[in-house]
Amino acid sequence: MGPEPGRGGGTPLLDRVHRPADLRGLDGSTLAALAAEIREFLIAEVSRSGGHLGPNLGAVELTIALHRVFESPRDRILWDTGHQAYVHKLLTGRKDFSRLRAKGGLSGYPSRAESEHDLIENSHASTALGWADGLAKAYRLAGRTDRRVVAVVGDGALTGGMVWEGLNSLVDQDLRVVVVVNDNGRSYAPTRGGLARHLSARRTAGGYERMLARAKRLREVPVAGAPLYGALHGVKAGIKDVLAPQGLFQDLGVKYLGPVDGHDIAATEEALRQAARFDGPVVVHCVTRKGNGFAAAEQDELDQMHVVRPRSADGAPPPADWTSVFAEEMVRIGAERPEVVAVTAAMLEPVGLQAFAERYPDRVFDVGIAEQHAVTSAAGLSAGGAHPVVALYATFLNRAFDQVLMDVALHGCGVTFALDRAGVTGSDGPSHNGMWDLSMLQLVPGMRIAAPRDGARLRAQLREAVAVEGAPTAVRYPKGPVAADIEPVGRAGAAEILALPDGPGDVLIVAVGPMAAAALGAAGKLAAEGVAATVVDPCWVKPLDAELLTLAEAHELIVTVEDNGRVAGVGAALAQAMRDAGLDRPLRQAALPQEFLAQAGRGEVLEQAGLTAQGIARDVTDALARLRATDQEEEIL
Repeated sequence: MGPEPGRGGGTPLLDRVHRPADLRGLDGSTLAALAAEIREFLIAEVSRSGGHLGPNLGAVELTIALHRVFESPRDRILWDTGHQAYVHKLLTGRKDFSRLRAKGGLSGYPSRAESEHDLIENSHASTALGWADGLAKAYRLAGRTDRRVVAVVGDGALTGGMVWEGLNSLVDQDLRVVVVVNDNGRSYAPTRGGLARHLSARRTAGGYERMLARAKRLREVPVAGAPLYGALHGVKAGIKDVLAPQGLFQDLGVKYLGPVDGHDIAATEEALRQAARFDGPVVVHCVTRKGNGFAAAEQDELDQMHVVRPRSADGAPPPADWTSVFAEEMVRIGAERPEVVAVTAAMLEPVGLQAFAERYPDRVFDVGIAEQHAVTSAAGLSAGGAHPVVALYATFLNRAFDQVLMDVALHGCGVTFALDRAGVTGSDGPSHNGMWDLSMLQLVPGMRIAAPRDGARLRAQLREAVAVEGAPTAVRYPKGPVAADIEPVGRAGAAEILALPDGPGDVLIVAVGPMAAAALGAAGKLAAEGVAATVVDPCWVKPLDAELLTLAEAHELIVTVEDNGRVAGVGAALAQAMRDAGLDRPLRQAALPQEFLAQAGRGEVLEQAGLTAQGIARDVTDALARLRATDQEEEIL
């Protein structure tokens, strides 16, 4: 839906923009009014639905300029990470934000299913230049000289190695690609590292250029004006040598334009038009301000309202979540164990390390959006006597599998991986579901994996993990409110029994982590149907305790329940262990389908996958019915 009539004054301009071509007949004052309307729209709609507000407020004028200079979809505009593409969606006809990031609504990232203006669904950072490199090569081979490729990357994404690999190839092949650096000095928090300092120097140079532009007016002063301006212009090179060292991009052989004020549509357009005329790769450095135009975001020192949560209907504060439990326990562990350090990849606050950083600033290492480097650096920390806790979203561990395998595990390094948002995350769409980690990490020799079912177990298992030296460990937990504590009623080796029938059990339900609550609910429903179910939580899902096999042997059917893909997960590992032990019992795997799951709420996705109490109970009764029918047929024969 578009803005209400009168928003921004008069007939809403945004209602008149249905495609990028509609922008090209607008004059400067109209464009400024449109930018103001877009900001009002975003503040109202994203505050209601939840989503990435700050990055999009900072990209309004830049996006308008891009679509006035380049002709999408003929010219391909590639959004790195993509969370700053809300303005792009509005300008390409997608104005119904009522269900943003919800089932059936707009994606929070570019989406090929939504529009021909979206080519890549890019929500993992630093990859756009690789896409641009391949596209430009393909267009060159096909003789498509009428097309331009434009990659929009944030300065935070430039901390990722793939950007520099892509840039190296662009230069080597002299490809016609425009790289727009949207430089707001931040990813989630302020951008770290040497590159950030370099761009900061360039911003200072931009300040000098604006000062010099104002000084040009001295030429209009009679007699003395021209000589004075000439003197100032003559010292430009010397001043610039102090304010901005030789440009990094120019040293790499890339043409460079900027810095330009990314909130000045005319100036940004002029820079982009110059870039479009070059035959080879060119970088346009646009300086923007995250959260621009919204005081509450500008004054939010933590992350400029990078992400806002949906408004609560009753205004109540959100319940405690898994991340906050991890955050509190890390601070306690840090006080007891000075060798424990923390490593993250540009996500200090989202993964819950802010409090640890405030208490122990010298023991936190934010390496930027560089997960591969984070993991190998952690191996080095371990080799030097520290015990690093690498805190990442589970989906981003995918990017560093080789480093986990060859740098950490092969070298027997004591590194703990704290994997936030494991399993279904839902609203961020298919790229953010953490449904691959249990499958990948099963392949890693010596790896130990804990899947806590509640806050008490998260605290305990995190402590167990950091106590392990000489091998990697992982603790994985989901997004959202932390589950109520579930106390065990018995033990089976390292595993904990959560429900135990009075007599012999018909089915053993092996519940992985937060799936315990649904498994217990299923056991209750099964009991009402006369099916006796034992529920067990392995606690540590790799390696599985041998006592699980003894427990499995005492049941007619085994069902594993996990918030992970079906392939190579915990269910597959238990099935392999049973085969190795010669244990012949049927096993059912209740898990996520091995698909890219469409965006929806976590509960909606789990229900669709059958990972609810009702779904698990139904699966068990159906499996038992088929199993017993087969047994009866064999008896008759």
